[in-house]
Amino acid sequence: MSRPRNKRDPQRRNEWWTTLPSAGWLLVFFAVPTLLIVVMSFKTAGPYGGFGDGWTWKAWTDMGNPSYPAIVWRTVWLSIATTLICVGLGLPVGFLLGRASEKTRALLLLLVVVPFWTNFLIRVYAWKVLLHPSGFVRETLVGFGVIGENTLLLYHEWAVLLVMVYAYIPFAILPIYASAEKFDFALLDAARDLGASSMRAFWLIFVPGVGRGVAAAVVMVLIPALGSYIIPDMVGGPAGEMVGNKIAQRVFVDRNWPHAAALATLLMLVTLLRVVFAFLLQKRDEANGAEPAKKGGNAPA
Repeated sequence: MSRPRNKRDPQRRNEWWTTLPSAGWLLVFFAVPTLLIVVMSFKTAGPYGGFGDGWTWKAWTDMGNPSYPAIVWRTVWLSIATTLICVGLGLPVGFLLGRASEKTRALLLLLVVVPFWTNFLIRVYAWKVLLHPSGFVRETLVGFGVIGENTLLLYHEWAVLLVMVYAYIPFAILPIYASAEKFDFALLDAARDLGASSMRAFWLIFVPGVGRGVAAAVVMVLIPALGSYIIPDMVGGPAGEMVGNKIAQRVFVDRNWPHAAALATLLMLVTLLRVVFAFLLQKRDEANGAEPAKKGGNAPA
């Protein structure tokens, strides 16, 4: 007796064929290079740079250098702080965009997107000019007595944080706006009719309602922030050095490629922690949602 044909088989086959091009692209241009970087971190360094013969743990044992924990910690906290500030600022902007009229929304979106029309390096250099000891921002703050004559705004962690927030905030605003555009704002009016304040309705109704946009904003800001190189190099100096700067130093100055590969692997692992955490949360939510349905389905009529 032949097995009855599953009607979903052709559909699943079509899904596989549709997914194959993008999956192949990710495999060839992401998974394979990532695996090669991990493997290269165990190679020996060549006497004239590059890779040598044989295998060793030296690139990883060199991570015991006392300066590395401080650099890794600086990279993590600056990236997390940038993400939190960008999402915190992106939520009210996304709310405003979602409620604005079409003409106002188009104008506001234009203002958000305009920085992308200018080269990233030029924008960072503009901040370096503004924060320079003789720059407009510092001269203005000194003139109003906000900071002292000897206070420097460049070449420390806070300068890096400021410019990173400026550079990455559009990546938080746009996904939150995409979710806010589909949000039913009548729910906020209903919450206020039931006695909730505007702020309480915002946090308890709007923010969970655009949760997917917030999650996307966190990923889109956190990942590039962790790999930042130009911003700490131009406005941070030695006091604002991040892992990306060390990788560039090992590649272009020291030509110690195994060490650069080990640093890149470490940065990649830190980046993947957020993705793995989000994946586990999604699986937990799916399991919690499926359990009541299963119990309900088994209940007697």
